[in-house]
Amino acid sequence: MINITVIDREKQPHEIEVPTDMGLSLMEVCKASDLPVEGTCGGMALCASCHVYVHSDHELPEPTDAEMDMLDSAFFVQANSRLGCQLKLTDEMDGLTVELAKV
Repeated sequence: MINITVIDREKQPHEIEVPTDMGLSLMEVCKASDLPVEGTCGGMALCASCHVYVHSDHELPEPTDAEMDMLDSAFFVQANSRLGCQLKLTDEMDGLTVELAKV
């Protein structure tokens, strides 16, 4: 299990304990925690409705071309933008802090 922090759009932090043995993505964890993340495309990097800003200094997997293409067309993109559906949570991500992007 790891602990992550998700800051919602009202700037409220949500501490979430996450199992890492199920291959869950950040988007799936946010949805299961009733946070306002749509995941309209079902995690295929086709909609950017799970766009987040990564605030911690964790080494994350490099974005795929599909993720970069989607972020290129998303709103409010910053240098620390990622798609939650493309971040599979692992033990190395313990303490990860992200913020839900504006919509």
